[in-house]
Amino acid sequence: MIRETAFEIKRIRFDENYHPSDRTRLTTNFANLARGESRQKNLRNVLRMIDNRFNGLAHWDNSMGDRYSVELEIVSIEMDLAFAGKNDSFPLIEVLYTTIVDQKHNKRIEGLAGNSFSSYVRDYDFSVLLPNYNKDKTEFSVPHNYGDLHGNLFKSVVNSTAYKKNFKKLPVICLSVSTNRTYHRTENQHPVLGVEFEQREFSLTDQYFKKMGMEVRYFMPKNSAAPLAFYFFGDLLSDYSTLELISTISTMESFQKIYRPEIYNANAAAADCYKPSLKHQDYSNTRIVYDREERTQLATAQGKYTEENFIEPYHHALEQWSASYAA
Repeated sequence: MIRETAFEIKRIRFDENYHPSDRTRLTTNFANLARGESRQKNLRNVLRMIDNRFNGLAHWDNSMGDRYSVELEIVSIEMDLAFAGKNDSFPLIEVLYTTIVDQKHNKRIEGLAGNSFSSYVRDYDFSVLLPNYNKDKTEFSVPHNYGDLHGNLFKSVVNSTAYKKNFKKLPVICLSVSTNRTYHRTENQHPVLGVEFEQREFSLTDQYFKKMGMEVRYFMPKNSAAPLAFYFFGDLLSDYSTLELISTISTMESFQKIYRPEIYNANAAAADCYKPSLKHQDYSNTRIVYDREERTQLATAQGKYTEENFIEPYHHALEQWSASYAA
């Protein structure tokens, strides 16, 4: 049985000297940026983008636009495999943790855990299990228990002693909106998150995060090109401070401008009725090198790694645990 003490949290600073560890998922945005000839320039530029965006949103008492900077840590959560009789661990998920540095008052302010979200089991579910399940089908569908194991593992992590010792609040994860859905602008507007958008049918990613216990809302912050999807527990608008939310927006919008410039670095903002598209041509490229094709290939490779080293060898034990956890 998986104990709630079965998780170990490791943290590493994400700065211009960052090198991905051997156990880091290489499909993560930050790992992709930190390889190759342009690695240090990439890292320096993306960190500058984040700081500039933060100061643009936190503009009060900040006339020079340089009061704040954001420090990032990559948080890796590993799971002890003792429940299956093995003296080893598996690198389960990775998120980012933000710390806000107020240079005017020379103090450090805790930000949020979450932001980005990387998961080996999610790679398996989306890049191995789902394609295989639909291989000979004429109409796309998902298995009846799709995402159950991953969702229960994630809920177990955020309820664990290890998570609570490291972080005061539950995570907020901020991702791109789906290119398979249409989003409609509402009259609701938040001072930091911006204009809220809605959609009539949840995407597969939205449904997957629902299995993780998280709700979703879509907001387009001021001066953004498109709405972002915010996944959260509780009340997104009242459980988190203004600076915490700005740290998430500035971090993840910067990554999305690099990863999906057709959407988040478009030269015109999203219309009231908005359907995101990666075929959109009117956008600007950042000066940061990012290999999107390699990222897709690695997702499949790492999904297969998960199948061979986690799902298949521990299938029975994981299935039993997931069923008892849900009950």
